[in-house]
Amino acid sequence: MEVEVPKPDPPVVGKVTHHSIELYWNKHHHLQGYEASNRGLCFSIEEEDIKTQTYSNIYTGYAKQYVVTGLDASTSYRFRLKVISCTGCYAYSPVVTVSTTREPMSGKHLHHAIIKNDVEGACRVLQSRNVKVHIFDELGFPPLMLAAQKGYQRMVEILIKFGADVNQKNDIGKDSLMLACFAGHLDVVKCLRRFGATWESRDNGGSSAMHWATDGEHLHVIEWMINDGCKVDITDGHSLWTPLMRVAALSGNVKIASLLIKAGANVNIQDKMGKTPLMVAVLNSQDNLVQLLLKNGADPSVTNEYGTSILEMAKSFSTENVISLLEECGR
Repeated sequence: MEVEVPKPDPPVVGKVTHHSIELYWNKHHHLQGYEASNRGLCFSIEEEDIKTQTYSNIYTGYAKQYVVTGLDASTSYRFRLKVISCTGCYAYSPVVTVSTTREPMSGKHLHHAIIKNDVEGACRVLQSRNVKVHIFDELGFPPLMLAAQKGYQRMVEILIKFGADVNQKNDIGKDSLMLACFAGHLDVVKCLRRFGATWESRDNGGSSAMHWATDGEHLHVIEWMINDGCKVDITDGHSLWTPLMRVAALSGNVKIASLLIKAGANVNIQDKMGKTPLMVAVLNSQDNLVQLLLKNGADPSVTNEYGTSILEMAKSFSTENVISLLEECGR
């Protein structure tokens, strides 16, 4: 004669996290007595689908505990225990309802708050003490660098208050000041300088904040940088290019070049290949910049390390207008 399986108690809830729930049933004494006389009790844990109100099996075996994993944070789940005898008889326990905990604060929460310019959200994350203010995102940006790049001055101030290093660099050597200068966020530039950011820092290519400011073509930022004592003839570590050379190679921006020259930029400085700003401007067909450099004392007779003259370069790479300007200077 088959003996009915006693109705089990609900699974006991153990440790609960934001993504897992521990369930166990090893202290069900009435089952222990039944099991002693009916060998081979099998156990199943079933989870309810809230939408369909149906149950699906997530564990079957002889263990007395099971950890449900891969769950969503701050979510309610319902489970029941099914006890099966060796003869196939079974009984269900009442349902137990368990909610996972909130997901602990992490670096992604901090970076997400910065992207949204959510100062209060960033403060909550940092006040939780679970997240370091220097943590990098998946692109290799620490929080302060991300805020500086986006121009969020208040966020920058908050991050510094929580201990962010204004001179921290990412994997390619850039710092927050370089990014703010390139993006043209003068308020952020001023803030970073006020808290100790240095003009002397270089990225892995040897470029300084002034190099990046000229690349970004932000005249008002460059003007403030010069007034703040930033050097205009600083050379990078790769080609020994100055910011003026970068202007000649990239933008040809006459207003920026004029500002640099007025601040003392050397129009005849040579890089490690012997090229001058005038040569670089000629090679990139920067007509207006060539004219500006010539008017400000650029020497058209200088040759590079191979003995090639500027006029010879112009005849190979530049416009007729540039050639005419150089020929006039040679007369």
